Amino acid sequence: MVETKHYTYGITWWSEDKEYVARCAEFPSLSYLSDNPTDALTNMVNLVEEVVADMKANREPIPVPLAEKEYSGSFQISIQPEKHRRLAIKAAQQGISLNSYISSKLLEDEFIRSIN
Repeated sequence: MVETKHYTYGITWWSEDKEYVARCAEFPSLSYLSDNPTDALTNMVNLVEEVVADMKANREPIPVPLAEKEYSGSFQISIQPEKHRRLAIKAAQQGISLNSYISSKLLEDEFIRSIN
């Protein structure tokens, strides 16, 4: 049984409509607009509950909340060969693996620090 309150919700100001928009990462096609951020979030949670109930009734697969998924800790990216070469050289100059070098650079990034 999926707990809909475990999904990943967010609220942002939408300047075009001059309202707050609430979204759910697991349901990217859904959103809810309101002039009040609390109302936007509350109504978004209710909307997701309705959608999940409908999906259950139709025996459709229901997304697992991102917070409840298991992650391996690894992912693959593709970059230009010249950038790959430059990164490999920088890692070798520091005497560490390319993976360690890139991991350390990601952790230096403000975005990555924000999730720690």
